Amino acid sequence: MDTRAIMKLSSLTRKRLTVFKRDRRAFFSLVVFGLLFAMSLGAELIANDKPFYVHYQGKHYFPLFAAYSEQVFGGFLPTEACYSDPYLKEKIEKQGWILWPPIRYSYDTIRYDLPSPPPTAPTLTNPLGTDDLGRDVFARSLYGFRLSVLFGFAFTLITSVLGITAGAIQGYYGGKVDLWGQRLMEIWSGIPMLYLLIIMNSFMTPGFWWLLALMVLFGWMRLVGVVRAEFLRGRQLDYVQAARALGVKDREIITRHILPNAMVAAMTFLPFILSGSIGILTSLDFLGFGMPPGSPSLGELLAAGKSNLHAPWLGLSAFAIVASMLTLLVLIGEGVRNAMDPKHIQGGGA
Repeated sequence: MDTRAIMKLSSLTRKRLTVFKRDRRAFFSLVVFGLLFAMSLGAELIANDKPFYVHYQGKHYFPLFAAYSEQVFGGFLPTEACYSDPYLKEKIEKQGWILWPPIRYSYDTIRYDLPSPPPTAPTLTNPLGTDDLGRDVFARSLYGFRLSVLFGFAFTLITSVLGITAGAIQGYYGGKVDLWGQRLMEIWSGIPMLYLLIIMNSFMTPGFWWLLALMVLFGWMRLVGVVRAEFLRGRQLDYVQAARALGVKDREIITRHILPNAMVAAMTFLPFILSGSIGILTSLDFLGFGMPPGSPSLGELLAAGKSNLHAPWLGLSAFAIVASMLTLLVLIGEGVRNAMDPKHIQGGGA
C-alpha cells in the first residue's frame, strides 16, 4: 500500500473519530465507562480485607502482595493473618500502625460484627449495605462489574474472530461452502443453550472459562451474516476480479482487499455484542446457572434483592449498576455506528 493510500486511510479514520467525538452522549459514555472499568481493575486497592501496608516493630509489611502468618505479628496461629481480627489489630497497633483501603472488605468477606442480622442498611462503613450473608454490597458490585466486563470482552473477542473468519470463508468462496455453512448454522442455532446449561450444571461445576466456552459455542454466529454479505458483494468488485486475474492468493485478497470493508460493518456490532454477553451472564447468574456460588456476580446480587424485598438497597443497587453499564455500552455502540456511517462522515457529523 503506497503512502497516499495510508494518508487517505488515516484521514478517513480521523473523520470517524471526529464524528464520534461530536456525539456527546457516546463520547461521554465512553469516558464514564472507561473510568468505571479502570476503577474496577484496581478493585483490590479500593475494597479489600487486607491492608495496604503494616508497620510493625520497625519493619515494613505489604499484605496485598505477600502472605504473612499471624505469628509474625505476635499471634499464635501459623496460618495467614486475619487483619480484621480485633485481637490481631490490637497487637499490631500497640507496636505499629495499619494503612487500610477505603473499604475494608473484599467481595467474599463476611462481617460477623454487624449491629443487626444481615442484610443491613447502608452505613459509612458499608456504603451500599450488606447482603443476606453479611458481605459488603459495594465490594461485591465493584468486583462483579470487573468480572462481567472482562467476561464480555473475552466473549466479544473470541466470537468476533470466529464469526468474521466463518463469514469471510462463506462469502468469498460461495457455492457449496456457503450452502453447507448456512445449513450448519441453522442446525446449530436451533440447539437451546439454556437447557444445555442446565444439563451440564447437573454434573459439572460451573466456572468462568467453562461458561465462556459454552457461550462461545452458541454465540460465534452473530457476525457471520454481516461479514458474509460484505464478502458476497465485495468478491464481485472490479479490483478484486483484477487481483484474481493477476494471480494474487485468496488469503491476501481476503485480508487486504475485502476484509477492511467488511470490518466497518462488523465494528458497529461489537458494543452491542459486549452488552448482550454481559446481560446473558447476569441472567444466568440470577437463575443460578452462571458463576459458582460466592463469586462476585451482579446476577447473584439481583437474586439476593429478589429474595430480600425488605432490604430494597440490594435490588436497587444491582439494578442501577446493571442498567447503567448496559446503557453506557448501548450509547457507545450508537456512536460507533454513526461514526462508521458514510452519511454522517459526508455530512460532517450532523
